[in-house]
Amino acid sequence: MKAVTWHGKRDVRVEDVPDPKIEEPTDAVVRITSTGICGSDLHLYEVLGPFMGEGDILGHEPMGIVEEVGSAVPNLKPGDRVVVPFNISCGHCFMCDQGLQSQCETTQVRDKGKGAALFGYTKLYGQVPGGQAEYLRVPQAHYGPVKVPEGPADERFVYLSDVVPTAWQAVDYAGIPRGGSVVVYGLGPIGQMCCRIARHRGAGQVIGVDLVPERLALAERYGVTAIDARVEKDVPGAVRERTAGRGADSVIDAVGMEAHGAPLGKLAHQMVGLLPDQVAAPLMEKGGVDRLAVLHQAIATVRRGGTISLSGVYGGMLDPLPMMELFDKQIQLRMGQANVRRWIDDVLPLVTDDADPLGVADLATHKLPLEDAPRAYRMFQQKQDGAIKILLQPSV
Repeated sequence: MKAVTWHGKRDVRVEDVPDPKIEEPTDAVVRITSTGICGSDLHLYEVLGPFMGEGDILGHEPMGIVEEVGSAVPNLKPGDRVVVPFNISCGHCFMCDQGLQSQCETTQVRDKGKGAALFGYTKLYGQVPGGQAEYLRVPQAHYGPVKVPEGPADERFVYLSDVVPTAWQAVDYAGIPRGGSVVVYGLGPIGQMCCRIARHRGAGQVIGVDLVPERLALAERYGVTAIDARVEKDVPGAVRERTAGRGADSVIDAVGMEAHGAPLGKLAHQMVGLLPDQVAAPLMEKGGVDRLAVLHQAIATVRRGGTISLSGVYGGMLDPLPMMELFDKQIQLRMGQANVRRWIDDVLPLVTDDADPLGVADLATHKLPLEDAPRAYRMFQQKQDGAIKILLQPSV
């Protein structure tokens, strides 16, 4: 089969690789019909190379048709249309019972000290072949895959793999009061969906912050007050002007480790990128530093007693935080990988609703053949051609 494989910084290729097969009774094999490129895939493309292996298959936002199931997968059959959540969870361990599927004790990557295994996401999370491919082996298929109806286009459902549950959790963790205010930093796919979900769940004021005109314009179409960070040099001040001088009740950071405006963090990333992987990997694991400009902006933006929700991926171990300000402002801070399966019952009715209340049909700006993946990664990383969300579609 053909798959998108990693070969170094900014070097992804579409290559022929062996077809996946059933290896455990709880496996399934899914023929992929659509698969997204995620903002966190760009971290692999840019800074997390020391944790990748030559030829690793990328991607963690797939959906498709079940081709084959193992003997311990009674809930699926060939021909079923499914979405595959990005975290691999068993559904019956202590953590899954707590609704913490991202910490599943069955698939935890204990030798790396990490939570549940993820599709297509580094040695730290199990080095499991990902879903930017024609076929995907799905472990724990008795629990993970979500059956969806036939008929509507893939973009109605594919975001159940990551985007919609991740944004739903980010909004839930943000604790926005009914009728309250929220600021979303970063209007990529997750940030866009955070804004829409916040409005759907009763936020009275939704403010989005970004640098990219197309992203700002898309958010405004959904009733968001957009702040262009290229023009507004004091974003926290601009938010206070719009929130009775207090700041927002809640702030969501949907940017993460590669924020613009963090020159020291950027320099650290570039310097580590020059080191051999065997040196860079332990250095990043124990001494990594993120680009924290957006997190510092979030701390300055939230009101006293407010909540910050982090959905953007961070990976630093020595990140300096302004603890005095966090403590003095009595800020609550929540974060973590989305527990996808936990939120499916909440979000599935919204994406199956023909009224499309979250605008899932309006998120993808590009739908490209799988073979165009190298161009798609460049376009997404460089924010070219108005790219906000790219879906790849294998031809099989």
